[in-house]
Amino acid sequence: MDQKNLILAIVLSVLIIGGWQYMFPPAKVVPPTQTATQTTVQPNAPATAPGSTAPTAPGASSAPAAPGAAGTAPAALPLDKALALSPRITFSTPELLGSISLKGARIDDVELAKHRVELDPKSAPVDVLAPLGTEHPYYAEFGWSASDPALKMPGPDSVWSSDQKTLEPGKPAHMVWDNGQGLVFALDVAIDEQFMFTVKESVENKTDKPVTLFPWALIVRHGEPKAEGTYVLHEGPYGVFNGSLKEFGYKDFKDNKREKIETTGGWVGITDKYWMAALIPDQKSKVDVTLKGTGPTPETTKYQVDYVGAGIAIAPGATGSTEGHFFAGAKIVRVIDAYREKLGIEGFDLVIDWGWFKFLTKPMFWLLEWLYVQIGNFGVSILILTVIVKALFFPLANKSYAAMSKMKRLQPEMEKMKQRYGEDRQKLNQEMMQLYRREKVNPAAGCLPILLQIPVFFALYKVLYTTIEMRHQPFFGWIKDLSAPDPLTVFTGFGLFHWQVPEFLHFFNIGLWPLFMGVTMFLQQKLNPAPTDPVQARVFQFLPIMFTFMMAPFSAGLVIYWAWSNTLSIGQQYFIMKRHGAPVGKQAAAAAAVPATTAPADKKPKKPKKG
Repeated sequence: MDQKNLILAIVLSVLIIGGWQYMFPPAKVVPPTQTATQTTVQPNAPATAPGSTAPTAPGASSAPAAPGAAGTAPAALPLDKALALSPRITFSTPELLGSISLKGARIDDVELAKHRVELDPKSAPVDVLAPLGTEHPYYAEFGWSASDPALKMPGPDSVWSSDQKTLEPGKPAHMVWDNGQGLVFALDVAIDEQFMFTVKESVENKTDKPVTLFPWALIVRHGEPKAEGTYVLHEGPYGVFNGSLKEFGYKDFKDNKREKIETTGGWVGITDKYWMAALIPDQKSKVDVTLKGTGPTPETTKYQVDYVGAGIAIAPGATGSTEGHFFAGAKIVRVIDAYREKLGIEGFDLVIDWGWFKFLTKPMFWLLEWLYVQIGNFGVSILILTVIVKALFFPLANKSYAAMSKMKRLQPEMEKMKQRYGEDRQKLNQEMMQLYRREKVNPAAGCLPILLQIPVFFALYKVLYTTIEMRHQPFFGWIKDLSAPDPLTVFTGFGLFHWQVPEFLHFFNIGLWPLFMGVTMFLQQKLNPAPTDPVQARVFQFLPIMFTFMMAPFSAGLVIYWAWSNTLSIGQQYFIMKRHGAPVGKQAAAAAAVPATTAPADKKPKKPKKG
């Protein structure tokens, strides 16, 4: 029973993480393409939703058509040509490189200075945002709406003026647009040394009448991106509204569906696995948030998240203003937490998907990162973390292995009972229960340590899979990325052959570390008492093979953790079993080979004759 429950607990923990992905892989995403059917928002068009009384944020901007391509779907432009379509203010910080388009005052060109697409340091930097005209436009805009349609508002085609060519930390860029009706709009954009933009919007009213304007901000992403395809990590629109995290899939907005939420504080954005773009309104102001998708087909849908603030009344000769923030960059834990504390952003730490075991996952990450700072290698940090976990569970593990030792010592007696009672399972179970009580053995005692370690397994999996700090981190030898599967696999001759393994063979393409993990699991299983049921015994013998295949596609760091944990458990269990006198190794094999010499159940053994 103890072996059955132990294995069942481990099987459940792995099946929940990876089984669903094998049985029901997500549909492949078709790369989005630009089309000529995208709607254009006119600068003087009122941005008011039908049936509403308050203005809303405008829709997505249309892509610029290539010269001579009128009436046809414009081809995607290279980045440099797309950037050249409008005047720009450039910026370069230790973390970000990019520019702001003066046409539309869009923040639409952001790439990460320290993160590459591939492991090769010479590969292209990661693009967080992209301008209109490229294959996958992705940008942020800030502006104003008016309930009076006669007022001209800055739109996607409005060209702002600025005396500055560059934006630097500590030196904000000042942009101005005059509507020609007495309203002068200004945008002051500041950038820090990490990933945060501060955007101050202001309007000077030079007319003789008061006006009421509504500030808004939006993020638009053209087309559904190619996601990781896993159900344990959220990718897509999400946000914290009134203190609660809400996550939405891209499919939630098909057929032009939308979500409207009224909130005070929090944030709204669109996330990928390691980076995101997010709007952060004034945390004390009430805003109306909208999340939506617009487009005729899934491939051409534009996903938009936005918020609209309360109306600001601006008297003649006065200036009205509002301030918000925009995050575009990598989800680095310490940076995210610093922004939450410094700017008072409610729930900003939830931009990282810590999972159900956040209370355990986040402390585990901090411990791993602290070990990394001391040692300089995340792989070694994982080994030390495993030792710490084993030390914490040492008292329970001792009791568990002591119980297993007693079970192992009773194995010959249990085999005799099995032969004595044959197919009478009820009688056999009764006799075994009496044996357990007589010997003071709890067959379920071995389950508790495993059950308690399942949350640890989940938490480590989330840390390795979710946090960008683990991305492209090496171990030793051939492991160059702990967040990726072992690269030395069977069908590559463990590194001797370099070829693209067909997708249908991936399940059988096992790496060296998963093989080592399977061996350690097999050796550990040999130390445990075998089930009395021969069918169960055969199934359990097959489990190390099954787990080897199941763990092969997981991150190398997780497989290393499990293999090292098994190795430590083998040493600990061997020592305890020797101390309790349980047969181990050759002794166990010899004990198993001794035939049971018992009398039939219906006959009593004869007494020896007296001399």
